[in-house]
Formats: sequence, structure tokens, C-alpha cells
Amino acid sequence: MRVDEFSAAFDAAIEQAEKEIDEIANQSAPPTFENTVLAMETAGEALHRIEVLFDVHAGNLNLGPIPDLERSITPKLAAYSDSVTQDAELFARIEAVHDDVFEKKTVTLDDDAKRLLDETFKNFVRRGARLSPEDKSKLSQINTRLARLFTDFNQNVLEEEKGHVTWIDDESRLSGVPQSTRDAMAVAAEEKGGKAKWAVTNTRSSMDPFLTNADDRELREEVWRNYYFRSDNNDQYDNKGIIREILNLRAARAKLLGYPTHAHWRMESTMAGTPDRAMELMMKVWPHAVQRVATEVADMQAIADAEMEAAGKPKIKIEPWDYRYYAEKVRAEKYDLDMAEVRPYLQLDRLVEAMMWCADELFGFQFQPVGNLPIFHPDVTVYEVVQKSDGSHVGLFYLDPFAREGKRSGAWMMDYRGQSGWDLDPASADVPVRTPIVSNNSNFVPAADGKPVLISWDDATTLFHEFGHALHGLSSRVHYPSQSGTNVARDFVEFPSQVLEHWLSTPEVLTRYATHYETGEPMPKELLDKIEASSKFNSGFETVEYLACAILDMQLHQLQAGDIEVSEFEKSALAEIGMPDELPMRHRLPHFSHLFSSDAYSAGYYSYLWSDALTADAAEMFVEAGSFFDEETAAKLFDHILSVGDTIDPVETYRNFRGRDVDTEALLRKRGFAE
Repeated sequence: MRVDEFSAAFDAAIEQAEKEIDEIANQSAPPTFENTVLAMETAGEALHRIEVLFDVHAGNLNLGPIPDLERSITPKLAAYSDSVTQDAELFARIEAVHDDVFEKKTVTLDDDAKRLLDETFKNFVRRGARLSPEDKSKLSQINTRLARLFTDFNQNVLEEEKGHVTWIDDESRLSGVPQSTRDAMAVAAEEKGGKAKWAVTNTRSSMDPFLTNADDRELREEVWRNYYFRSDNNDQYDNKGIIREILNLRAARAKLLGYPTHAHWRMESTMAGTPDRAMELMMKVWPHAVQRVATEVADMQAIADAEMEAAGKPKIKIEPWDYRYYAEKVRAEKYDLDMAEVRPYLQLDRLVEAMMWCADELFGFQFQPVGNLPIFHPDVTVYEVVQKSDGSHVGLFYLDPFAREGKRSGAWMMDYRGQSGWDLDPASADVPVRTPIVSNNSNFVPAADGKPVLISWDDATTLFHEFGHALHGLSSRVHYPSQSGTNVARDFVEFPSQVLEHWLSTPEVLTRYATHYETGEPMPKELLDKIEASSKFNSGFETVEYLACAILDMQLHQLQAGDIEVSEFEKSALAEIGMPDELPMRHRLPHFSHLFSSDAYSAGYYSYLWSDALTADAAEMFVEAGSFFDEETAAKLFDHILSVGDTIDPVETYRNFRGRDVDTEALLRKRGFAE
């Protein structure tokens, strides 16, 4: 890629896409599904391709000219998107076809085409197709400004992650930190300029193992503050003012579109449907989780008190930078399990083999490394995915596992190319056959040369989670591009990824792939049993740190426009719901990229819990079948969940899989709250 050509290429691709849409909207032929809705499915191909290529750079190689390019390109894309949904002639054609099918019933379509038509029509209405010309202009101004603000927010978080590093030269301050973590810290220090021998970078994969193991309480606090105060330091990278403007613009847009709040607008097309239904599920779980945290903190405080007394030091109160550290001491005391004992068995390369083995066992997908395809960074490995039964090509999988300068934090899956053209007796065969190309991107800390990368149990869970998204994309068997893979309701899309997490802890996986990096010996049964016994340990922390974010997200996006003081809102809202002092939100608002780097998860962070209700119920189905590798149940998961995309309403999709509606009590059982 020659990044200096992006700007001109986007201009050309947008111009081409506009021409293609104009030809659809202003053709002389009467509107039909084929010449309007289906034609839109294949319009703008060049623009889509270049968007994907640019997104790879923006997410993984955000260096040099990319930040400025992102600031200039995203408003253009927002303007183009508005020009499509606000095209009066185009919408008139869509509406006419919709009336013929749903009102007059003079045209019959197969179920997939019918759903595509209905969702296309609703999406245009939700995005302002029926507004007056004056209001359409206002809406475009809002969307263009939001696009710029999203980019600014994201770039500020990236700068904070690059700029704040905890440097360590005194080895005595690394007491308690495992050697594998120290080695990774040494590599990080070298990559960051070598100002000291060891470095904790400002990413979760670097911060988490340090807070879990380091005995130095003062240093733990420093690392914790660096991480949790990203973009909240009242400097050039502070995001509070940007958040205020985003919230006001979102509220104004919702009002313009005829919705009470941004949350109501965003949730109309979800499984939950309304903010009230999402809040109902969250508040069903919240008090149980808070109560569990109180128990967890009491156990930790008792250990901390005993330690301080034995050392002749004043007692401490458990603070957020203490939670992970003392939780591990409780785990060791209650379950005789030290997760530092587990880490030597969790080699990244072996766990990648494990997740691919699961895909083979469950769905007959085999992953074969491909060495002759272009990659955007030497860290990337490409795999061809083939069907075991006949060797047929399924798709491509790109794996980009390591943290580096210019890469956004966290872990995510990307669709480089969605699947389409599967023969489901479609209304038209004019959609090209395309196999999927997907990626998984993570931020694991590289090890020193020649040494394996050892990861935490939480990171291993994340690895399987993102692979679940990848399998969702690879398993797609739909005809129309807009319905493929992960193009489903926001509160359903996390279900396939969360359910795959369960395979990590199965004996079949751990006995084969959790092997000691030095001896090659498999994880001993005694350790496997301890992991199983402690599976619900720390569920209070995990649930509360996540759920606090989801509740505040929903509350925030039901506010009316106004001068919202972000810090004060966060503080008062957490106090109102009874947030324990001893732990923070997983993502504090100033760096909450899910909410403020796009609209994607705004008023939608609850979706992880909603999806986990499905996940818990689905997992019980495998347990009832006797194994997580039960062939019949795995076939149902593929046939009714992974392969159908958005061809079926997700409520019906789940019902077809489970044979009934979801049992939400399974969620409480999974997290150990049912009792």
C-alpha cells in the first residue's frame, strides 16, 4: 500500500459509488426488487474495498500520515452515506417495492429477499429518508461533525496509550512478577526506546499481569492510574469535551429523527428493542454481582489485614489497584490455585492450534498456513480454511496477535470480505459468489527471541472469543452480502463469540494443548481440577466492572441534550447504582472507545450481557448432550446460528437452535449467582 494515495483513491471511489447509486435511483424502469434492492447490494464495491484497506491501517498501522488522513476521510464517508439514505428518488423506489410486497402483496419474494427488503426499508427510515430537505441537511451536518469527533476521540486514546509508560530499572520492584512477564516487559522497554530495563505499556495485556502479580503496591497504583486515566488528564489528549459534544449531537439527531433519545433510536433494530428491556436484564444481574463483590472484598481484606499485621505495618483498605493482586491470594487460599502456575502452560502458539482444532472437530474447518499472500506487517499469518470433508475452499483467516506502536488496544475481528452468493433459491442469481476473508487482531506482548509467548487465562479466553467471531464470518452461508456473517443485531453478534469461550476450559483442549513451555508436559489433572473448581471465582469483579459500563452507557444515552459534565456524571451515576469503591469500570468514559469512536456500541454495550444470556443457555445444551464436542449439538449451532447470518430474525434463530426461547436464569447459574 502507498498510503499517500489513499485520499485521491477515496475521492475516486466515492465518485464512482455515487454514480452507481444515481443510476439505480434514476433509471426509467419501474422499481423491482432486482433492479433496486438487489442492485444496491453490488453498488459501491470499489469504495467498500478501499474502506477495508484503510480500516486495516487505521486499526493496526495508525502511524505517519494515517491520523490526519482519518480526520479528512471519515467526514467524506459520512457525507456519502447520508447522500444514499437521503436520496428521495432511491427511497421512493425502495418504498414502492416494499408496498408491493408487504402492503399490496402483489409481489412474492422468498424469505431471505423479503427480509433484506424490509430491513433495507427500515434502515432508510431510521436514517432520515422521510425528513424534509431542511432536516436532511441538519442531519448531514450532525453526522459529518460526529465522524470527525469519533476520529479525534480515537486518536487521543491512541496517543495516551503510546505516551504513558511505566519505566522500571530497580529489579527489586519486580518482586512477585513471573519471569515470563519480566521478559515481555524487557522486550517492551526495548521497543519503547530503552529508557529503563523494564516497561509496563499502557495496554490491558501489559497492565493486567503486572497488577495481578507485582508486590510493589506503590508501583501497582502508578500502573493502574496510567491505564484508567487515559484521556482524562486535562491536557491536549483529554476527551471529556469531545464526549460532551458527541452526546449533545446524538441527542439532537434522535430528536430530529423522531425518537425520545439516542438509546431508543439505536435499539429499535436489536433483540432487546427498547432501553427498558436492556435495563431490566442488567438490573436483574447487578445486585447479585455487587453482593458477590462484597464477599470477594471481605476475603481479600482479611488476607491483607493478616499480612500487614505479620509485617508490623498499618492496615490498608483494598483499593482498585489491589483487587487483582489480592484476588489471586484468595484464589490460592480457597482453591489452592495460583494462576501463575497456569501461565507456563498457556503458550500462545499452542492455543492458536487449540482453537483451530476445535473448529475442525466441531465444524470440519481445517486451517492451513499460506505463505505467498501479501500481508500488512511481518507479525501477520494467513491461513486458508478448507472443508475437511472434501477439501473445498471456505475462506481466508488473517491472524495479527501482537501489540505495536500505532495499533489500537484490545482485541477485535474484522470482515475484510463478507461471504455472499450461496445458493438458497434466491430471487435472483445476480449476486457474485464470494468466500469470506476475516481477521483476528490482538495485543499480546511479544516475548524475547526464541521464547514462547505465555498469556494469562483471561487473554486465552479473549483469544477464543475473537475466534468465535471469525468462525461466525467463515461459516456464513447466505446469498445477499448485507445478510452475511456478523451482519446481525448488535445484541446477538456477541453470542457466537462468547459461546466459543467455553471450549477453552474443556478437558479435551487443555490436556492436548495446555503443555508446559519448558518440559512439554500436559497440564496435570490436579491443576485441571483446580481450574474447574474455581471457574466461578471472581465473578463479582468480572461482572461489576463490565456491567457498570453497560448501565452508564444506557443512562448516558437516555439524557437530553445539555452541558453534561462527564466526570461528575460518571461519579454520581456510579454512586447512585452502588458501585463498589474497590474496583473501577472496565472502561472509564474518557477512553470508552466502544461508545465514542463510532456509533457501533453506543447504547449497545449491554449486548455482551444480553448475548451471554443466550450463551449460558446454549452451553447448558451442550452439557445436557454430554459433551461440548457433541456432533448433533454442534451441527445445530452451525445450521441455526453460525451459517444463517441475518436471513432470519435472531429471536427465531435462537428458537430454532434451542427448541424454545432463552432461559435467562441460565445466566445467573453460569456466573454463580443463582444461589
